Amino acid sequence: MELEFLGTGAGSPAKSRNVTSVALKLLDECNSIWLFDCGEGTQQQILQTNIKPRKINKIFITHLHGDHLFGLPGLLSSRSFQGGNDLLTVYGPKGIKEYVQTSLRISESNLTYPIKFVELHGDGVILNDDKFVVSCKRLDHKILSFGYRIVEKDHPGELLVDKLKELNIPSGPIYGKIKTGKKVVLDDGRTIDGKEFIGPVQKGRIVTIIGDTRSTSKIVSLARHADVLVHESTFSDDESKLARNYYHSTNVQAANVAKVAGVKMLALDHISARYNGKGIYRLLTQAKKVFPNTKIMRDFDIIDIPLQKK
Repeated sequence: MELEFLGTGAGSPAKSRNVTSVALKLLDECNSIWLFDCGEGTQQQILQTNIKPRKINKIFITHLHGDHLFGLPGLLSSRSFQGGNDLLTVYGPKGIKEYVQTSLRISESNLTYPIKFVELHGDGVILNDDKFVVSCKRLDHKILSFGYRIVEKDHPGELLVDKLKELNIPSGPIYGKIKTGKKVVLDDGRTIDGKEFIGPVQKGRIVTIIGDTRSTSKIVSLARHADVLVHESTFSDDESKLARNYYHSTNVQAANVAKVAGVKMLALDHISARYNGKGIYRLLTQAKKVFPNTKIMRDFDIIDIPLQKK
């Protein structure tokens, strides 16, 4: 599981930062990539990575401001030319379906794959399959905006191969039977309990991605015990009035959420173009005073999120 930041800027593209988009790469988990927001130029950013558009099968839009979705029609069209034939699901606030369908219709763009739209109206679980649960909560922005919590379901314990070898149980199909946790009769007549040869369950990972918002208590519940919290940081702490006036958050507000929610790492993005050089250093320094494990993300940064082994 990896997070790759395709755009970390706010409002409009800048020389050093494109507008918002984050890829959650789940290639080992389910051979797919989930995209969170798709600002203008996102597919150009993808060209600088090893991401294959055909692997993107879910796109989550936080809200319908242009810097978070103007790149979506182009990416959807290009996916057709790059071998994407499988169903793609787009999640987002009410209006996302009309926006996409209108853009494709007017531009006479014909896709080679079906799109499913899931329009969000309020808080709740929006996806629950055999590997992940995704929930959303409404945030506090000028327009309807959502934050997403992605929870990976627990992994079964690993087979204790060394313990089996100590009992002179050779590898083979029998190992698969033992891993089911049931009692198994060996060829030599011995009966073993598979539960005794399986390690502890590995806890699934949690990622929280917060769209544009003022500070709100809902973010804490979305972020609780997350391995990584991706949080907008449009303004610095000394410009908190501006942040409130423009329905955004500061670096220190994000850091306080990370501290209260008990997250492991805070990744700040959606950085205003007003911050460069010393300004970025100030953003980071202020946040680290509250939550030390904070990083200000740059375009193309990657965060690896490994399973925590006991």
